[in-house]
Amino acid sequence: MTTRPRPLVAGNWKMNGLKASLSELSAIRDGVMAGGAGRAQTAICPPATLVMAAADLASGSPLAIGGQDCHANQSGAHTGDVSAQMLKDAGAAYAIVGHSERRTDHQETSAQVKAKAEAAIAAGLTAIVCVGESEAQRRAGETLAVVGKQLEESWPAGAAAATLVIAYEPIWAIGTGLTPTPADVAEVHDFIRGVALRLAGAEGAGIRLLYGGSVKPSNAAELMAVSNVDGALIGGASLKASDFLAIAAVYKG
Repeated sequence: MTTRPRPLVAGNWKMNGLKASLSELSAIRDGVMAGGAGRAQTAICPPATLVMAAADLASGSPLAIGGQDCHANQSGAHTGDVSAQMLKDAGAAYAIVGHSERRTDHQETSAQVKAKAEAAIAAGLTAIVCVGESEAQRRAGETLAVVGKQLEESWPAGAAAATLVIAYEPIWAIGTGLTPTPADVAEVHDFIRGVALRLAGAEGAGIRLLYGGSVKPSNAAELMAVSNVDGALIGGASLKASDFLAIAAVYKG
């Protein structure tokens, strides 16, 4: 019997959060330290302006901090960009790359996502690579083909269970309140596990596969129990400590 990887519950604050928001992060930290996340690892990915302050607040606790993106280069003439090394230097442990909002808003290709993931890993971060299909693609029955292609083209060279997390986020479910059925999620996550095993061999069994897309306290237990779901990447619900901790509490049992 294969042992499931240790779950990860990560929050993506997106373009939300000012210094005052650190009170919510402190509450999340305190809840995690009190055992509120059970056996799950936890992380919050605030905007870049708050990464260093957030890392300082979380220092010494089980709560990790991550960035929401990184540049593929270590440094250089890239005005406005943040490198993986900068995130690591600021105290981050994770970097989200390839989120659908960046693939769409910034026309990021999977080749660029792969380069970013490799930069994150080289800097000592764990890369959270996001994949997912649009509503039109799902209606056309293209979900597995789309997700498979994104995985193949975004997969960082030499990825291992300790350095790579995959997050499946159906674009049509992000921030809409719509959620796939557990059977839908299981189909995609089982497929992703198969791809991970093919691309990474035995290491693929330990790579954590997160579900994201309108995860909230009311549906977390059902979604986290699905085959090959090893945690969640949470958007809006991670902005409130009570909601984030309620989702993480699924793993207290």
